[in-house]
Amino acid sequence: MEKTFIILKPDCMEQGLAGKVLQRFESEGFSIVATKMTRLESPILREHYAHVANLPFFPDIEAFMSSRSVIMVALQGDNVIQRVRDLLGPTDSTKAPAGTIRGDFGTDMMRNVVHASDGPETSAAELKRFFKDDEIFA
Repeated sequence: MEKTFIILKPDCMEQGLAGKVLQRFESEGFSIVATKMTRLESPILREHYAHVANLPFFPDIEAFMSSRSVIMVALQGDNVIQRVRDLLGPTDSTKAPAGTIRGDFGTDMMRNVVHASDGPETSAAELKRFFKDDEIFA
């Protein structure tokens, strides 16, 4: 069974969509194997977004992602990484079709409701970054 990491982003929390989003994942047969709510701070955001932390738009990402609490989740299921990304739709919500999570609830490139790991290596690194081994129940 494969695992993936998601963050229900500040816009998801602000709109009260956490339950609806999680329901979509559960309806696909994925199991929630870890969850925690937190407010992300600069050091962890710089680590998580290290690939863009030196770019001019990073302060906007940092301000947005630290603007309110988020829910971090580990999901488990068959081919869960790709299937979650398919359920989400494109990163840019304006290009995401209706019926996808981002198409239904997102508004733009940053306010796209959910962050999701984009591959097995990323998933493993993100799960390790945000959860201790004994916090994942699978």
